[in-house]
Amino acid sequence: AIKCTQIELAARPIGDPKHSDFRVVTVDLPPVGDGEMLCRIIYQSLDPYMRGRMDDAKSYAVPVAIGDVMGAGTVAEVMESKNARFKEGDIVTGMFGWRTHIISDGAGVRKIDPTIAPISTAIGILGMPGMTAYVGLLDIGEPKAGDTLVVSAASGAVGAVGSALIGGVLVTGYDVYKGGVFELSPNEVSVKLQSTTAMVLEEIRTISNMELFKN
Repeated sequence: AIKCTQIELAARPIGDPKHSDFRVVTVDLPPVGDGEMLCRIIYQSLDPYMRGRMDDAKSYAVPVAIGDVMGAGTVAEVMESKNARFKEGDIVTGMFGWRTHIISDGAGVRKIDPTIAPISTAIGILGMPGMTAYVGLLDIGEPKAGDTLVVSAASGAVGAVGSALIGGVLVTGYDVYKGGVFELSPNEVSVKLQSTTAMVLEEIRTISNMELFKN
């Protein structure tokens, strides 16, 4: 049997999470059944919203139950498949969680074309953070030249991408650390985001033929 090492939530953290709030467990996976596939996790995301899911409180994301595997976006390789949509060797992305292997029925899973971009981008610039920034900013926000854009959590995965997508708009922002809100002036935001933005822009240009900026 294939062994899977997984990280489960053992207790509700008070303040910063501690090692004792989690439990590392190794389990034997069952054989792959009809319509299923065995996946090996290659990359997994570690996102700020996960801390909120550790609390038993109403939120936009469902709390993780005590004893459940922590949820997370992942990139994985199909090791064995009895699912018509996937074959051995496919690279896929799905919400497989903090674990090394999983048996999946393919629901919510999509293939990744590794020739387009590094596969890790499926949980970054081409995944939830990138799509959130793109849709939220360009489709919903629709900023125009001369506008002032306020980016909350400007150093985070979504905020950094959103800042990198903007041209001709004054960007300001703030970040939150341990309950304190630190407001940043436009110049400070530019400095704070300079290295991150350059990295994000390079990723975008690498994976896209579009010219995002004209200057």
